[in-house]
Amino acid sequence: MTAIIPPSVPSSILSGASSSENLNDLKLSDIIRTIPKACFEKNTLKAWVSVAISVAAVVVGYVAIAVFPWFLLPVAWFFTGTALTGFFVIGHDCGHRSFAKRRWVNDWVGHIIMLPLIYPFHSWRLLHDHHHVHTNKLHVDNAWEPWTIEGFREENPFYRTLYRVFRGKLWWMASIAHWGKLHFDLRQFHPRDRAQVKVSIAVVVIFAAILFPTLYVTVGLWGIVKFWLMPWLGYHFWMSTFTLVHHTIPEIQFHPAATWYPVPAQLAGTVHCTYPKWVEILCHDINVHVPHHISVGIPSYNLRKAHASLMQNWGQYIPVRRFSWSLMKTIVEECHIYDPVTAYRSFRDVDRMA
Repeated sequence: MTAIIPPSVPSSILSGASSSENLNDLKLSDIIRTIPKACFEKNTLKAWVSVAISVAAVVVGYVAIAVFPWFLLPVAWFFTGTALTGFFVIGHDCGHRSFAKRRWVNDWVGHIIMLPLIYPFHSWRLLHDHHHVHTNKLHVDNAWEPWTIEGFREENPFYRTLYRVFRGKLWWMASIAHWGKLHFDLRQFHPRDRAQVKVSIAVVVIFAAILFPTLYVTVGLWGIVKFWLMPWLGYHFWMSTFTLVHHTIPEIQFHPAATWYPVPAQLAGTVHCTYPKWVEILCHDINVHVPHHISVGIPSYNLRKAHASLMQNWGQYIPVRRFSWSLMKTIVEECHIYDPVTAYRSFRDVDRMA
């Protein structure tokens, strides 16, 4: 692949300096112009093949849950939860209008594919758009924004405890709190968008009102736990993990609005993290996240091609990691409280300062 650098890129950036400060004067359009146009092309066949893969994987998972002996159920639950994460990623493409060319197809598929997760489509779409516009902007981003030390100390003990829990060992449940707190609250949305949000909330409420009584009547309370709750928790493990790792390592800094710039935030503030191949397949490469933050118009099946281009042209700025428990240990033990110099302070550091 031939590197394509637009003429507007300053020579200081071409010199090889790796500081994200060199990116401040660039626009996202400068980065986008270096990505092959083919990466933005929607392919109907590939989109529906992604749906078929996810549906097949979820069916396999639920068959396994139904027939596996009790001691193998955790394996079936985790596999099914991972497959359900693929449903979310398809809904994610729909929310960014990169699944289909027609908006109504995106809306219908997005609503249907997110039903098993009880996720209101438009609620998620609108809040997620806000995250993209304000990625890593302090006091504005709505995804894994760290508290300031002043805010942490001034908060009441109950919420401080919750924050400690969800930024620590129970990070994998944080997306449940995010889902429940924000996505059903109309106050989170602009008045012009509330009609759409109400429709999405009504759709999932009606679905839940049918699903849970049906499960209770047919398979009982244990059946609800077995067939819905445990796979749903498996999905939230990945939802929390992916979204945390996307923008959280000790080297990535949140910035106040006055010193925030879009290109450093999206390019150098987004982590490319590799996961086990089966996870990447079932989750449609959601971990290949840097291209998605350069342009939400890139469909999931084109992310790898776009990433290869970005690595060739801008790789010196892109944080790259491999998923491991040591990586997660570092994140959940160190990346807690915003620091304007070091990016993060740990709870231990803050407690020692008290």
